Amino acid sequence: MTLPRVLTVAGSDSGGGAGIQADLKTMLALGAHGMSVVTAVTAQNSVGVQGAWELPVAAVRAQYRAVVDDIGVDAVKTGMLASAELVEAVAELIAGTGVPTVVDPVGVSKHGDPLLAASALDSVRTKLLPVATVATPNLDEVAQLTGVRVESEDGLRRAAAAVLAYGPKWVLIKGGHLPGDAVDLLTDGTDEHLLRAPRHDNRHTHGTGCTLASAIAARLATGRSVPEAVAAAKEYVTGAIAAGFALGAGIGPVDHGWALRRGTPAA
Repeated sequence: MTLPRVLTVAGSDSGGGAGIQADLKTMLALGAHGMSVVTAVTAQNSVGVQGAWELPVAAVRAQYRAVVDDIGVDAVKTGMLASAELVEAVAELIAGTGVPTVVDPVGVSKHGDPLLAASALDSVRTKLLPVATVATPNLDEVAQLTGVRVESEDGLRRAAAAVLAYGPKWVLIKGGHLPGDAVDLLTDGTDEHLLRAPRHDNRHTHGTGCTLASAIAARLATGRSVPEAVAAAKEYVTGAIAAGFALGAGIGPVDHGWALRRGTPAA
């Protein structure tokens, strides 16, 4: 049996709801073989991030080369990269790999804790976004990267244009922070897709962004087009949000195994 091989380059979430842990759970749920490059270790739970320690660039490079040179990879997903040095090293590695890449430009945690140094923003703009097949910023990350603030669905196109100016092939602007339905805009500057899903009244949404980006990567690894991969990932993460559960004293995680538990094949 040959499984699509997906590599996540991201930070570890000790609480298991986001980061590397969420990525690998998502890949498993969607029938992919998940592999990992740990960029940082966080002490994290349902109420916040108590500490974060980035790994040396040499350790990140060694992990990446160990996986890619021996096992190979069909898609890459990036998450928390912490510093300008790590951003630039990872961008260089991805540029030399030549597979579909989903860049989730993680800036802050669900609880508002910073996960990217302010000094790394320019490296994300000029080094990482240009190697992305799909970039998946939420509205806070759009504002952080471009200065564009979106207050309504009408502003999604303006946000997308601002991110596309940095060079990703496609951008998925996640409108989950807006009122009403959860509406995202996927575009390459010409082709546009509005993805709309009902908003679930569930506060347990930790790991949503990591899960969505990993689901996109898992589907790109099977050879699907970007619009097909994003539509399937949106369906999967909507189900995961609906099934999110309480864990600890704060915000619980989405349920990565919701489809498996219901016996429903994921999209």
